[in-house]
Amino acid sequence: MSKIGIMGGTFDPIHIGHLIAAETARELCGLQEVWFIPSYGPPLKANEPGVSGLHRFEMVCEATRSNPAFRVLDIELKRGGISYSYDTVLELQKHNPNDSFAYIIGSDRINDLPEWHKIEDLAARVSFIGLERPGTPIQLAALPNYLQERIMLIPMPAIEISSTMIRGKLDGGHSARYLIPDLVYSYMRRHKLYES
Repeated sequence: MSKIGIMGGTFDPIHIGHLIAAETARELCGLQEVWFIPSYGPPLKANEPGVSGLHRFEMVCEATRSNPAFRVLDIELKRGGISYSYDTVLELQKHNPNDSFAYIIGSDRINDLPEWHKIEDLAARVSFIGLERPGTPIQLAALPNYLQERIMLIPMPAIEISSTMIRGKLDGGHSARYLIPDLVYSYMRRHKLYES
């Protein structure tokens, strides 16, 4: 049985913070692989992704190409609609019945776990790896017991980078180089993504 980490998100665009989070979780939690799953439409975010699913998928492929422990799946993009983690896990378990799965999520996402679609059913099927970020306190005691026992907290290096910040820099005509992997930067330039 392999233990697989799941990194979900819009990845609009993917940046080095995502990669560091995935590698940190892989190393500290003994994961065999981390699977990146770009979402079609996130359930808890108001805004639609800025670029198409195909471009976001290709950027994640470029970003993860050099790490043999990273894989990219397009199951949520193919499914379309709102990307519920519960539906994704059902599909993953159907095709990988001998593997166990753990969602890798940041401090902010841990606190809103009770709002996730079918969260009790999801927590019965997967565990959660919570990345403790400086400045974002985790209210673990405020979560229901069934969630508390399914969360493993690990320290995350302080990296003040977000996709929103990167889009803002690019929209303002500034460089985002070195905040994103070189291959992603080249892909964005080649396809004129995020240019105002």
